[in-house]
Amino acid sequence: MSFPDSPAALLRELVRIPSVNPDSAPGEEAAGEAACARRVGELLAVCGAEVVFEEVEPGRPNVIGRFPGGGGKPGLLFAPHLDTVSVAGMTIKPFSGEIADGRVHGRGASDTKGTMAAMLWALHELRDEIPRLSVAVAFVGLMGEEAGQPGAKHFAKHHGGEFFFAVVGEPTSLETVHAHKGCVWHRLSASGRSCHGSTPERGENAVRKLLPVLEAALAHLEATLPGYADPVLGEPTVSLGTIHGGSSPNIVPASCEAFLDVRETPALHEAGGSGRLLREFLEVSGWSGQVSLETLGDSKPLLTDPGTDGVRRLLSIGSTLATAPWYCDAGRLADGGIPSVACGPGSIAQAHTKDEFLAIADLEAGCDFYRRFLETYRD
Repeated sequence: MSFPDSPAALLRELVRIPSVNPDSAPGEEAAGEAACARRVGELLAVCGAEVVFEEVEPGRPNVIGRFPGGGGKPGLLFAPHLDTVSVAGMTIKPFSGEIADGRVHGRGASDTKGTMAAMLWALHELRDEIPRLSVAVAFVGLMGEEAGQPGAKHFAKHHGGEFFFAVVGEPTSLETVHAHKGCVWHRLSASGRSCHGSTPERGENAVRKLLPVLEAALAHLEATLPGYADPVLGEPTVSLGTIHGGSSPNIVPASCEAFLDVRETPALHEAGGSGRLLREFLEVSGWSGQVSLETLGDSKPLLTDPGTDGVRRLLSIGSTLATAPWYCDAGRLADGGIPSVACGPGSIAQAHTKDEFLAIADLEAGCDFYRRFLETYRD
């Protein structure tokens, strides 16, 4: 079993293994993470790690590698995710791993197989030295990050107490993202009774039933959310993302639903979240029996103390402190007891795009960066 001969070759190999998240690509017959997890497990074994697979959902495992020499030492975790988003709408071959203009192209090249390749390369370079470091080094390739984060939930639940710090793989231009908001979606829906549009009095218009509730709920949240502002992340936000109702202009609509996107600060999350605010508002306003409320998703906000030892070490080798408008597995791991940040090569602007890529120079900079980070733990 061999290891690729360059970081670019390693990334090309990973990109060529389809690992589209089936939950984020309905109807695409997505392969899921199993094949990618198996290959990452082989690569970790070549690096000297003891490898285990933990099936989180049928056929969809996390792959975990623990390196020798860790007995009794504090645990340091590298945690990229295995899955990618849908390939729909891509203008390049999604799994070609083609090199052009100094870039590796394909789905996941940026998010986050590039970060994963850089981490694996650094671990391979230091495989003989890792047992002598002052930390117990481990790696986890997480499944499911792109939809619901079940891999990070499972890992935090079963292994949260093993690690003092985690570097989550995301394309951050090697900035240390120590804070991001959480994201929750709320589905407000109303039911009515359809009839012919020429006799609307015989029906019950679900759109008109929902609209006043929706406007009032939005106004309530927009007035209330500033009270949960964070000095680093700012105020929580709410956005009306979609509204759907009715089937034809000449039919009184029997159903209507709207989705609200709320980005939550730690203070809001700890106070029960925006779902609690909405439920209480509907009950006090007398609308709880008129509309239904369903909360979808529960990604966690992240706010890791910049004074954390791992953060200071990342900054000591040239990283800078940053926040992000997006969320990732770092919030989930931190919620499970592992102080975490996101830090990796490439830009988030390249993620999920129709021609996703990672510059080889950025990949190689990431390899060097992770190696130097590990070397800060030399005795």
